[in-house]
Amino acid sequence: MPDIILFDGVCNFCNASINFVIDHDGEQRFRFASLQSDIGQRILTENRRSVSDFDTVLLLREGELFEKSTAALEIARYLRGWAWLYSFRFIPRFIRDAVYNVIAQNRYRIFGKSESCRIPTPEERSLFIV
Repeated sequence: MPDIILFDGVCNFCNASINFVIDHDGEQRFRFASLQSDIGQRILTENRRSVSDFDTVLLLREGELFEKSTAALEIARYLRGWAWLYSFRFIPRFIRDAVYNVIAQNRYRIFGKSESCRIPTPEERSLFIV
């Protein structure tokens, strides 16, 4: 079963990050769903998470849910040319997450927000779970 990345579908930074993952995921390891989608809401509910808090990227792998900086590093671990970022995993999580939180809390102000969730191109459609 592929890993599922859950992201804020109206966040421009998040959408750009998903494009980056798609471009560097040579093995097509990842599938994608917005946190606002039906599947995103179901995964949040099943994992006892808020269905209205979209301030983090989540990675679902074999039933385990990773969040914030840990999710980002787990994703980078499998990206062509970017696996070296996984070495930052040894920085204590509270420090990594503090940096992550600053970016997450300011992402709309810095990068903007879309009126609707990302729509995949026809080539990307098979990578998205709806």
